[in-house]
Amino acid sequence: MTLLQSRVSPIATIQHLLKRLLLVAIIGFLCFFWATPPASAGLNDDRFDGNIYVIYAGNGSLVPSKSTLADSLKRERPAILVFYADDSRDSKQYALIVSRFQEFYGRAATIIPVAIDSIALDTEYPPTEPAHYYKGLIPQTVVIDQKGKVVFDEVGQVPFEQVDDVLREVFDLLPRSESVELKRRSFNEFNAELSE
Repeated sequence: MTLLQSRVSPIATIQHLLKRLLLVAIIGFLCFFWATPPASAGLNDDRFDGNIYVIYAGNGSLVPSKSTLADSLKRERPAILVFYADDSRDSKQYALIVSRFQEFYGRAATIIPVAIDSIALDTEYPPTEPAHYYKGLIPQTVVIDQKGKVVFDEVGQVPFEQVDDVLREVFDLLPRSESVELKRRSFNEFNAELSE
């Protein structure tokens, strides 16, 4: 075999390099997706996933609140305080109910979700501060009427209807048994109504 015969053609060299490059790219691609853990936000765990109102209620407009309790009391506007923690299973599950408060009462009442991480427990707070009403457990829902009086204060995942009954009294609305049931309008019904 002569020296000329043992030389590899340039095309074969390029093909060999492309095969190696392709193999490295495939291995790198597979390692990247096997080594990267999937995004896992869990509604039924006590892990921090981010803002619960954005992730679990699909409502980023709740936090931070657009108004303060002091402003609400000064304007004689009812307020709904909800104490929560982003890393609490109960708070995560309750986030959708809080979003419903805003859906039905957001124009007439001030809805103030309060992250308990921001409350200093060894401090005295005036009644114009949400922390004044915190009992130390979450989720906690407090409804304050137009006069600044606490008309509802419960801990736990309170059903929407229970808070709705209190808000109906605050706003002097008919009881649920005597009024039309509150329903969400689905996207398709809205479109059909506009087209008619």
